[in-house]
Amino acid sequence: MCGILGIINRKTEKEEAYRCLDRLIHRGPDGGGIWQEDEGGRGQVTLGHRRLSIIDLTDAGTQPMVGPYDRYVIVFNGEIYNFLEIRDELIRKGYSFKSDSDTEVLLLAYIEWGEKCLERLNGMWTFAVWDREKRELFLSRDRYGVKPLFYTWVDGAHTQFAFASEMKALTPLMKNVRADRELVTDPEQMTLYESTDRCVIEGIHRFPAGSYGILNASTQVPDFKIKSFYNTLAHVHEVPDNYYEQVEQFRELFLDACKIRMRSDVTVGTALSGGLDSSATICAMSHLSKNSPEARMNQDWQHAFVATFPGTALDESRYARAVTDFLGIESTEVVIDPAKAIDRLDEYLFNFEDVYLTSPIPMMELYHALRENGTLVTIDGHGADELFGGYTFDFINALKDAGHNRKDRDMILEAYINSFPDDGTNISLKNRSKSAVLMQYYKRELKKKLRGSRGKYEIRSKQLDGFENLDTLNQILYVSTHETILPTLLRNYDHYSMASGVEIRMPFMDYRVVEYAFSIGWQSKLHNGYSKSIIRDAMAPYMPQDIAFRRTKIGFNTPIVEWMKGPMKEYFTDIVTSQDFAQCDLIDPAAVRKNIETVISDPAASFAMGEQAWSSLYPYLWEKAVLKKL
Repeated sequence: MCGILGIINRKTEKEEAYRCLDRLIHRGPDGGGIWQEDEGGRGQVTLGHRRLSIIDLTDAGTQPMVGPYDRYVIVFNGEIYNFLEIRDELIRKGYSFKSDSDTEVLLLAYIEWGEKCLERLNGMWTFAVWDREKRELFLSRDRYGVKPLFYTWVDGAHTQFAFASEMKALTPLMKNVRADRELVTDPEQMTLYESTDRCVIEGIHRFPAGSYGILNASTQVPDFKIKSFYNTLAHVHEVPDNYYEQVEQFRELFLDACKIRMRSDVTVGTALSGGLDSSATICAMSHLSKNSPEARMNQDWQHAFVATFPGTALDESRYARAVTDFLGIESTEVVIDPAKAIDRLDEYLFNFEDVYLTSPIPMMELYHALRENGTLVTIDGHGADELFGGYTFDFINALKDAGHNRKDRDMILEAYINSFPDDGTNISLKNRSKSAVLMQYYKRELKKKLRGSRGKYEIRSKQLDGFENLDTLNQILYVSTHETILPTLLRNYDHYSMASGVEIRMPFMDYRVVEYAFSIGWQSKLHNGYSKSIIRDAMAPYMPQDIAFRRTKIGFNTPIVEWMKGPMKEYFTDIVTSQDFAQCDLIDPAAVRKNIETVISDPAASFAMGEQAWSSLYPYLWEKAVLKKL
């Protein structure tokens, strides 16, 4: 897990190259290097790498890595979890290895199979291979875009090409750094653009997930072509009709996904919320360490880090403690104190780069605590909600699939009603009858039909073969997974963790698990009136039952309302009365000031109001902490 940089056909002094590369130092604090080749009139090539040492901690794993016969050079960010299996296959083909790293395995796999090697990889990655003989660059990004990759044409004439793991590493090469105002200023765009090539910095493009690109730099104007190598719908497959057979299949897949993600030469841990997904993950790790140990599986995994928000409705630490008590391990509780983090907020925003609806403080603080405590790899539960129906606003739409089947309809309504915490804040909803919720849903659907389609967003997945064969719930989840919510969260958590040089591994994002998620029907995700039922039933044998079948969902969010009214009140008040706030043309200062003052003064201010206030302020914070420092 690292940061990569490349500059093609541009004369770049090493000092300038390091100025770009050092903006990625948080991603790779364990070392870095530059490889350059100047071919005179054919142009100069620069490859750079910042290293976070996870597999093979020796110098043999250093990048940029030059391959056999000095023809190929690779820079790689990510992990190939099945590198041991691929390595064995390559050895049988006659290859020899100088390191124990997955980087060398990846390079030799590319030499052996070319772009077809991508189909064999189980992992998260962005990597570039420079072919010195052909003067050809090969770029690739993993199936779901877990790892980021950006590129730009430096000179505007499409002759000088550059790529990097973060936008900030490219901006020193650019003459003008300007915001894409639409993306930065429109909150409705904040979960829509991550799956496109648009970025908050004009002139920088996002390389697409599940794709590879080839840049032919041997011509005066390089030819750059991007091709997709993967589509989830092309891998949907037959599954047993019997739900409990599906549970057995899913359990086997998920445990193996966790097992290969425990391959690490450094300490492994978990960011544990006490919710189903992270709890299932750490309980799987515990089970595997006792029952299925294997080579390179790190047995030092008993490091659970729990973000706590004392005195707020978002605090789930008691559930997390139930999990660690069950496993007989200690936990490290990280008290999220915004008053102590305010001084670092600009740094957090700079490393985050993008715009989002909530403050990054809790997540940045949590992963910073992992690094401070010596845990460099965390195996987390991200992705389960989008794949298996964890959000009420998604799975209530399965009512369309249930139709007039009362048993199915009641199952969905039971899952929906019981997902809200009975803590006083949602008590009116908690106590609603199924008929009342059903009537509310039908009224909302009728309003949608009367209004017609709204918003600027067009679902791109509709154009894919097989999309129409999915049931309604799976169509919604497919879009969430591939276009909107999940791509945004994958980006966010990459930035949250890599800001402190911590690697997140996500077993739910194993491509085999994702393919299985869209091979099963909606009933297998809401079985017996539980959301994400197949996960619960598969992992219940290894978990506390109260956690496995806990219906309520809180989520890892910022208690922004409590913070605005309490420890951050002075911070926000000072901002909205400052001169540079009043002069910021990315916001409507009067409207933003009103949003914030309302949250501070209104005793009944809701989380949605707090989120709106933060997102309306974010363009100002982003301009100050990011744009003006690029």
